[in-house]
Amino acid sequence: MDTRKLGVLVAAALLTAPWLGSWLMGSAEGFSAGLTVAVAGTGILGASFLLTWGAETAEKDVPRAFAIAVLAVLAVAPEYAVDALYAWQAGVNAGTPAGVEAGNLAVANMTGANRILIGIGWAGIALFTVYRAGAARDPAVKDRSGFLTDAVSLDRDISLEVAFLFVATLWAFLVPLGGGIDILDMLFLVGLYVLYIAVVLRGEPEEDVEHVGVPAMLGRIPNPYRALTVITLFAFSGMIIFTAVEPFAHSLELLGEDIGVPSFFMIQWIAPLASESPELIVVVVLVRKARSTAGFNALVSSKLNQWTLLIGTLVLVHSIALGEYGALSFDAKQAAEIWITAAQSLFALALIINFEIDVREAVGLLFLFLSQVILEFLALRDILHLPISETELLYVFTAVYIALALVLFALRRGALVRLVSDTRSIVSDAMDGSPDS
Repeated sequence: MDTRKLGVLVAAALLTAPWLGSWLMGSAEGFSAGLTVAVAGTGILGASFLLTWGAETAEKDVPRAFAIAVLAVLAVAPEYAVDALYAWQAGVNAGTPAGVEAGNLAVANMTGANRILIGIGWAGIALFTVYRAGAARDPAVKDRSGFLTDAVSLDRDISLEVAFLFVATLWAFLVPLGGGIDILDMLFLVGLYVLYIAVVLRGEPEEDVEHVGVPAMLGRIPNPYRALTVITLFAFSGMIIFTAVEPFAHSLELLGEDIGVPSFFMIQWIAPLASESPELIVVVVLVRKARSTAGFNALVSSKLNQWTLLIGTLVLVHSIALGEYGALSFDAKQAAEIWITAAQSLFALALIINFEIDVREAVGLLFLFLSQVILEFLALRDILHLPISETELLYVFTAVYIALALVLFALRRGALVRLVSDTRSIVSDAMDGSPDS
């Protein structure tokens, strides 16, 4: 067994130790808000690594249909835990100010996680890939003459994911118009993902997945010990996330109040960082191994998971807590958050519609994301006095994202037509039961 990879596995498990020990002994209840955020957040981070590695290792043993369906849920489990918590609280406290606030926080965490995945994930990984190409030649990097023109090529095998993400993004613009996330959103978004899974299962041949790092090490363990290892990772990481997510989220709210930052800002931007970090680190590892194409494909797939399953099932959790069907409502500020998140997704899709992203595009994507977050934070702390409200600021950035996206789609209409044609062919072949070889 590779001692280095084993050390990484042990290190991730040790990240959960402070929370596990304090929770078992009951001392966590006496922690300050800051200490709870640090200890519980670190535990969630470690558990997310273990969950990810367990999910990847499980691909060797479970049927492909089961693997795709279950692993897709596991991919968004840490984000979903926080979102589900607030969706549940919104149902339990329906009709009260606490219920309204919980609904807003559920939306804040969901939009924050999605925007971080693109604004930091897509942009940052593209920039890191080009940077790494100078040290380790990556076949996915196109070396071009000119200022910041080097680009990362994407695999056209993810045409289906890009197309389905495009449809989900267009639907997201409609979500605030209904006054909340309702059953139509659930039926469409979850149904869209089910359709995607159906096409993948019928249209793709069985493939062996080449793993790296810890999953590759665990994959060499003979059964039944490998299966037992995977089950243990799932059970342990699930327990850590389940026990840590509520005190983590609640302490973030209290910490925000202590430093004068609204709860939704803490839940929107700080909480998702803990759950997104393991995935981004795994992609960085792939890039370092000159497998940037596989890494970027994973990020696109994760965005599809979050933009369909994560949003679509919140109304289900809310309704269960409510005891009857009820849409998950939110205020005008969170409606604007959904629109800017959809607009960012549309712009990002316009950037990769030709299946590459160059340095200038990645810098632009990162700049737009960071500038909005920083401006909002400075306004909240009264460091910067804007002539418009925070909600109006979101509308401005939404308009910028949409305008840039429309210009790019117009310039790259040939690539858009090809995407539609390729997707139609893939779906048609899958439904006919005659996948391309």
